[in-house]
Amino acid sequence: MHVETPVARATTSPARLRQALDTDLSGPGRGVRSRLAAAVREAVRNGRLAPGTRLPSSRRLAVDLGVARNTVADAYGDLVAEGWLTARRGSATRVTDSMPTRPAQVLSAATPPGEPCYDLIPGNPDLTSFPRAAWLKATRRALATAPGDAFGYGDPRGRPELRAALADHLARFRGVYASPEHMLICAGVSHGLRILGGVLAGRAARSVAVESYGPESHRESLAAAGLRTLPLPLDAHGTDPVPPDHADAVLLTPAHQFPVGTTLRSDRRTAVVDWAGRTGGLVVEDDYDGELGFDHQAVGALQGLAPDRVVYLGTASQTLAPGLRLAWMVLPPRLLEEAVAAKGRIDSCEVLTQLTMAEFITSGAYGRHVRAVRRRYRARRNSLVAALAQHAPKVRVAGTAAGLHTLLGLPSGTEQQVLRSASRQGVSVAGLSQYRHEHSRHVMADALVVGYGAPSPTVWPQALSALMRILP
Repeated sequence: MHVETPVARATTSPARLRQALDTDLSGPGRGVRSRLAAAVREAVRNGRLAPGTRLPSSRRLAVDLGVARNTVADAYGDLVAEGWLTARRGSATRVTDSMPTRPAQVLSAATPPGEPCYDLIPGNPDLTSFPRAAWLKATRRALATAPGDAFGYGDPRGRPELRAALADHLARFRGVYASPEHMLICAGVSHGLRILGGVLAGRAARSVAVESYGPESHRESLAAAGLRTLPLPLDAHGTDPVPPDHADAVLLTPAHQFPVGTTLRSDRRTAVVDWAGRTGGLVVEDDYDGELGFDHQAVGALQGLAPDRVVYLGTASQTLAPGLRLAWMVLPPRLLEEAVAAKGRIDSCEVLTQLTMAEFITSGAYGRHVRAVRRRYRARRNSLVAALAQHAPKVRVAGTAAGLHTLLGLPSGTEQQVLRSASRQGVSVAGLSQYRHEHSRHVMADALVVGYGAPSPTVWPQALSALMRILP
């Protein structure tokens, strides 16, 4: 792959800089500042401006371009704030030293102008790691052995083969007390929450306590059933999970809180189970990434403490792919009939995927796949932490023990600025503030919620470099 020769580290003249920028910036008019900044970014990306390159003074470049000095100074200032350039009082402005460069051809030609190039949204897995060959093999075996009635309307709980396979798997790897008869297959966690919302509404429930920071889609699923969500308190140890006695249920992500990343302490796990026993309330456990623990033996599911009071929700979205639309609920026996009624009297989840997933689990292929992606994501987590230590040592890192995301604490008042910088540089990333419940009394410090799962292995190094450039 051809890469143009980088500009030397010696002082770059305005003429050489214009050659490296490869665009016409001369003449008056609006937009010179933004065009200059964009051209410098692209020249650094493509290697035409090497790390450490010394740029001409704002005065010299302004004279060469025929624009006001402030226009150039402001463009330089923007690039310094974004991390592309460095400038110290009494010293020259330079391209950030050790700034990674990449050839322009790395980005797909199909990416529309202005669209994000790097997906660092939390919760998205690397879709290129989907085990196509193993999944195809499982599909063939599932089709060859499926009974004829498998392709009828079916049990609304889902295929018995999958429920049996999941019950065994969850008992062994997540400590879930699961009977296949009390399991319900659903098309994603949001679908499961809509089903539960129907169950609670049918019991005249009015409110569900939720974590102060969490997915808005979960709150919307409950609101669609007419349920009010009540934000739980938050302190230095994470969520205080015990809701007020008038709440009818509580929704938690105890193994790896989304998006903050904390693990619910043992005393708080016991306390919320005691609340359910005392009040008759229901605990809903979203174990969205419970199988992706890195640094220690994974914390077992909360459901194992009180199977008659906890609904367990699991999903294949992060370990395999969200496009499978495959999730599951383990229900207390007293809720099963109502959950089936809320789902519908026929199985609404695609049968072949269920049969394939059952074969994938029982053959051991799923376990092997989970171990492989866990190693891959752990390596990405490690490279992210190492890059932060080198390039952004002031950024606070939290929530790294599991899953596909981590929390990066930012200096106060900088979250929106960093998000704007990310947008300009084609980095799709989330700010912590977007997950806050609108009625929460607790406001956490500025932070980014960074997902490191989605980029393919070839794109991940460039995505990581781009992330480093937007951080203060």
